[in-house]
Amino acid sequence: MKLHVDLGQNGYDIIIERGALGRVEKELDLSRKVLIVTDSGVPSEYAAAVAKKCTEPLIVTVPEGEGSKSFASLEMLCKKMLDFSFTRSDCVVAVGGGVVGDLSGFAASAFMRGIDFYNIPTTLLSQVDSSVGGKVAVNLGDVKNIVGAFYQPKKVIIDPDVLSTLPHRQIAAGLAESLKMSLTSDKELYEIFKAGSAEENIEEVIRRSLLVKINVVEQDEKENGLRRILNFGHTLGHGIEGAESLPAGEEKLYHGECVALGMIPMCSKELEGELLTILKALGLPTSVGGDLEKMLSIATHDKKRDGESISAVFVGKPGSFEIRKMPIEEWKALIRERFSSYIK
Repeated sequence: MKLHVDLGQNGYDIIIERGALGRVEKELDLSRKVLIVTDSGVPSEYAAAVAKKCTEPLIVTVPEGEGSKSFASLEMLCKKMLDFSFTRSDCVVAVGGGVVGDLSGFAASAFMRGIDFYNIPTTLLSQVDSSVGGKVAVNLGDVKNIVGAFYQPKKVIIDPDVLSTLPHRQIAAGLAESLKMSLTSDKELYEIFKAGSAEENIEEVIRRSLLVKINVVEQDEKENGLRRILNFGHTLGHGIEGAESLPAGEEKLYHGECVALGMIPMCSKELEGELLTILKALGLPTSVGGDLEKMLSIATHDKKRDGESISAVFVGKPGSFEIRKMPIEEWKALIRERFSSYIK
């Protein structure tokens, strides 16, 4: 299956095909120097499969996790390309999840003011969302994605077969992003979630999620208006990511899990109970440990801030949305009222 993102000269195709990882040379121009970026959590055979199809491959593996979305990692990738005499005619291929895609895409955008970038997402979250749309970035301190660019890939290759190696928790985190898009923009997709059949219809979930993302990106490539709906659940979600506190030995929440929590207070009270039922059925969290005020402080450093206001996305009924420009203190008061009971 082929979908197209129509952005004029920046347009590109998305290939959704089982087994596509083993046939990447049919879709990508790999007859040049290729920096293949992956992370330690991705099966090494995925990057190796791409390298086999390249004339001059260089595989770089960064540590798994958000810590790799840093200036240090960005500098390291750029230095690797410099040391291996990359030119503007060479390219970067991301093989991994959202961290790898964001980091390597930003490196591609910056090196020599921009070289070709291909994205091969290997997590469900990156397949349904972050691999498409051209947002590339690194984090700064506790603030996610605050330094970056809009830089579209030349092509995206989605192979659903790679999902078989993911633990259920990673699948659930990716489904949270699809659920987000269903709530704002696709009532039929929402009904798949409501029926509890998202995992058994995973290719349809990927396809419908991408159609939502493509439609939004084509109308608003650089987030001047409509694209803000893709941030539903993200503003508070990013605050949770930065401020979550954990008992010893427990693992931090994934990005998708934080987005799931961030959606709860941004839904109507009538929808809240139904959403909680869906989240629990998917195995997603419905409470989090931490200091709510710290979460709010980090959240309001978010890119959606405009002076002393914030663009907040609300969902009253599945498949519809409202973007409200709210004073920051008013938004904080709403979150305190609607979310305090979910802090454990």
